[in-house]
Amino acid sequence: MDNKLKPLREQIDALDKQILDLLNRRARVAQDVGHLKAEINAPVFRPEREAQVLRNVAERNPGPLDGTDVQTIFREIMSACRALEKRVTVAYLGPAGTFSEQAVYQQFGHAVEGMPCASIDEVFRAAEAGTADFGVVPVENSSEGAINRTLDLLLQTTLAISGELSIPVHHSLMSKAGSMDGITRICAHSQALAQCQVWLNQHYPNIERQAVASNGEAARIAGEDSTAAAIAGEIAGQKYNLQVVNAHIQDDPHNRTRFAVVGRLQTAPSGKDQTSLVLSVPNKAGAVYNLLAPLARHGVSMTRFESRPARMGTWEYYFYVDVEGHAQDDKVAKALAELKENAAFFKILGSYPFSL
Repeated sequence: MDNKLKPLREQIDALDKQILDLLNRRARVAQDVGHLKAEINAPVFRPEREAQVLRNVAERNPGPLDGTDVQTIFREIMSACRALEKRVTVAYLGPAGTFSEQAVYQQFGHAVEGMPCASIDEVFRAAEAGTADFGVVPVENSSEGAINRTLDLLLQTTLAISGELSIPVHHSLMSKAGSMDGITRICAHSQALAQCQVWLNQHYPNIERQAVASNGEAARIAGEDSTAAAIAGEIAGQKYNLQVVNAHIQDDPHNRTRFAVVGRLQTAPSGKDQTSLVLSVPNKAGAVYNLLAPLARHGVSMTRFESRPARMGTWEYYFYVDVEGHAQDDKVAKALAELKENAAFFKILGSYPFSL
């Protein structure tokens, strides 16, 4: 067997040397790009460019590697090369081990500086103050719907959405001992408790459920308190030395959460983009229909429509709308111009590449 493996291993060693040489050649070119960007004070992270690279490698990939795996490899290559220019700081809902942290690395790769924050408000504040270059915030869960605090903050902020991504959310029940003996409370974010409600009612209906700031915080608490269990992702469990009692306890096996990347960057068109808006209309019959008519008139597809009370006591609503295309695209620009004329309130939250 060793005689048969030896020539194959020698081939792999030779290929690895070529890959290493090519990676460093790419890194040197990236450094040259960084020098040019520095001369004109251009941003280090260009999500539209990285989206184009990832689409191209997936389309050109001949196999046998899966296209998604190839994109993961190239995302990390770009992340490492980007860090040679500047290490990007990204704020997220902490502590370490949350799905928000996972979203950071899925979007930016691992060569970034993660900044865990105690709340979604703090994520926005860090990005607004410039303490962080970007923030990653949860927007919507496939089981429980919109994250209302994020929607409210998007309405108020001066930041723009520069990217989005969706990740699968698998919840595990964990404790220090790997059992529920002596457990008096189950800690998790309120969304996670809601996403596991049916399972918890069936298996542990009499144990107190405590909502905390994040699932990572729940794992930290359970790591210090043997009478507490946590609902969190397994990465958080590993970080805080927890053992799994039951895995994948979410009521919806296809549970996913969508995240938005927010920052001061205005993203250029990538060729396959989405634009997010907030609108409101006068409270009269047919107002919403008339407001959205320009989208149909200009052939712009709407991919999301979410209402949120304006909280002014007058039964008025803000409408969060996603449409296909970039705000600079001709037909989208024309439709948005008409929308702005007809709306009582109009705000573009950002145009950004479709999540891969």
